[in-house]
Amino acid sequence: MQMCTDGMLNHMRTTIMLPDDLYAEVRRSAVRDGRTITSLIEEALRAQLRADAEACDRPPFRVDVIEGRGLQPGVDLDDNSALAELMGRS
Repeated sequence: MQMCTDGMLNHMRTTIMLPDDLYAEVRRSAVRDGRTITSLIEEALRAQLRADAEACDRPPFRVDVIEGRGLQPGVDLDDNSALAELMGRS
């Protein structure tokens, strides 16, 4: 990686490996929008980082545990259709 200074802005030069089909799609999008591939990738990365940060800010999903009699005889949690049938009978 190389660090270059462009006026007051610092930029990191790096190489990324993209599948050919993804690169072609990114290139088409950049040309269509009249922008650089770098700007498109930068915008996508910033959007993903914002989404990740927002996801971390949300409280964790909470599951309330209710005491009961446990797993009932004949219930197979790996068999969705049998489980649905049993639930329909209750």
